[in-house]
Amino acid sequence: MSTLSGDRAATDRAVLEVPSTRIQSKLEAAAVSVSRYGLVVVLLLIGVLKFTPGEAAGIQPLVAHSPLMSWMYGLLGVQGVSNVIGVIELATAALIALRPLSPKASFAGSVAAVVTFLLTVSFLFSTPGAVHWNYGFPVFGDAGQFLIKDLVLLGASLWTAAEAHGAAQGPRPWLTFFVTIPMSLRRR
Repeated sequence: MSTLSGDRAATDRAVLEVPSTRIQSKLEAAAVSVSRYGLVVVLLLIGVLKFTPGEAAGIQPLVAHSPLMSWMYGLLGVQGVSNVIGVIELATAALIALRPLSPKASFAGSVAAVVTFLLTVSFLFSTPGAVHWNYGFPVFGDAGQFLIKDLVLLGASLWTAAEAHGAAQGPRPWLTFFVTIPMSLRRR
């Protein structure tokens, strides 16, 4: 019985440990690509919609209650503010998509996406009725349900920014050497 369980443990190690690093690296590469180009698609779609009167009217209550953005309505009007936001979202999408050609441009686009989604997540706190408390727990209203997805998009933007920044830095052999030095040697 111990031989059988020993064989099973060896088989489990052979199946799970060796390929797991390959599986993990392939999953991470797929995750970064899906996150990056998923952001691009989302930003393109919502950016294009910002040029429509319906979308301009739809975002107006969110932007109008934002202490960071409401001032723009006095300068540009409802459609003008929506157009500016649309241009920013389209430019951000284009920069993020440039990752194969320019990691630095993609990093800049990812940082712009981080700022974008930080602003939209802040609408959860500034828009009346976005979140209300029921029995001691936060409950999302219609605006809150619409906005909460931006928390995930913020995370994806941070991840793609980190990846693009690392790629823009290029190979750093000295860092690899330092990371691989055993801890016992570092303390001397």
